[in-house]
Amino acid sequence: MASTRPDAQDLSRFGYAQELLRSMGGFSNFAISFSIISILTGAVTLYGYGLEMGGPLEMTIGWPLATFFTLAVAASMAELCSAYPTSGAMYHWAAALGGPAVAWFCAWLNIVGLIAAQAGINYSCAQFILPFLGIPVSARNVFLMFAFTLMVHGALNHYGVRLVALLNDLSVTVHILGVAVIVAAVFLLAPRQPVHFLFSAVNSNGRSPYAWAFLLGLLQAQWTYTGFDASAHMTEETSDPRLKAPWGIVLSVAVSGVAGYALLIALTLAIRSIPGVLSAKDASGNAVPAAIAILQQALGAKFGNAMAALASMAMWFCGLACVTSASRGVFALARDNGTPFSAFFRRVNRKRGTPGPAIWAIVAASIAAMAWSGAIPVVTSLSTVALYLAYIVPIVLAVRARMSGSNWASMSVWTLGRWGMAVNVIAIVYTVLISMVLVMPPNELAGKTLGGVILALLLIYVFEARRKYRGPEWARTPVAAAIGETQA
Repeated sequence: MASTRPDAQDLSRFGYAQELLRSMGGFSNFAISFSIISILTGAVTLYGYGLEMGGPLEMTIGWPLATFFTLAVAASMAELCSAYPTSGAMYHWAAALGGPAVAWFCAWLNIVGLIAAQAGINYSCAQFILPFLGIPVSARNVFLMFAFTLMVHGALNHYGVRLVALLNDLSVTVHILGVAVIVAAVFLLAPRQPVHFLFSAVNSNGRSPYAWAFLLGLLQAQWTYTGFDASAHMTEETSDPRLKAPWGIVLSVAVSGVAGYALLIALTLAIRSIPGVLSAKDASGNAVPAAIAILQQALGAKFGNAMAALASMAMWFCGLACVTSASRGVFALARDNGTPFSAFFRRVNRKRGTPGPAIWAIVAASIAAMAWSGAIPVVTSLSTVALYLAYIVPIVLAVRARMSGSNWASMSVWTLGRWGMAVNVIAIVYTVLISMVLVMPPNELAGKTLGGVILALLLIYVFEARRKYRGPEWARTPVAAAIGETQA
């Protein structure tokens, strides 16, 4: 591993000391975003939702569409990450380009989105783990297992960033091999539908018109494509972050797009009956996730159970990485005095180099979020919209800066060059559209909850934060321009 001294010196230009342990290479930085995207988690958890809304065509066309436009968002974020390689990520990008008020809201949208995502991931994981332990899948037992899993993730993040990095590296292997095994088994052993089945526009819940149901079904892909900002949050723990972290953002989406599409096509071709898959139940009368039901019906109960075990493992890795990313967001905001009890939440364990209070705050908040919502589609929709709003705010500000003649892009080592403006605009238009769609019925509670969160943040900012919070010091002084001149 290259010396971290130049990276620490680069960080010092932003006015921050090297407090977090800088031990990640490029692969580990990619791995944390890839683990949070977690194609096995997204495909298994919401496959039934996408199938119900848009049928096989949702998988065949919806996933590539979402991948293309998400890559535009990821590439726009990667260029900003290269210009401002700090744990603040979108929050710091917004501060540099738009000022403290918009940065504060961006930070909290990111944190709220990650908390909701964490809740959905670990709750799904609990639902899959209980049957293997022979424990009844009651609401009480699922919630207790969910909370226990979060506590384990908190402990691992608290006591060793190196161990978490190794586990995230292992997660990549589990995901890629898992997808390869499933795809190979379907094409070699299972009876398959003809290729034209992939283009069947089936809407199983009666929503009209079909195009609207298809758009609603994009939640399956779009929730999967969240959390790739983790690579940006880990810049202060990554060597050569101006280059490796941007590649981590983009490659996590690109690799997930290819592997995820292979998985979805295999699962869809293995469907025997769409109604049978959507209504599948186990011997105890509990609903079976559609992806598991497909493999049980096509390859037998043992293979279906193996798929469930693989999915639960992927969800566990995904939840672990999500705690890592979210805690860095809290730490970065607290370091700039943007949270209540900032002095407490910005503490870093000197021996382990981890932000303990921020980690446990994320664990507690995720448990509270699941207790409030009580439903997976609600927290997945809420997390998707909140995160994409946090992603798009600095991109909008970047476009505004480009139009006003700012040279912020000259600070980037990883750059979009002359395509930057076009890619930014595509990312903005798509994010606005998908955010509007994903808070419509049946996910209106997500929209209402997000509206309540934004209103609460507005009140907190007006009556409290506005008087005390001034944003990161480097973003409100000439140092930001100096950084650009140094890197140019």
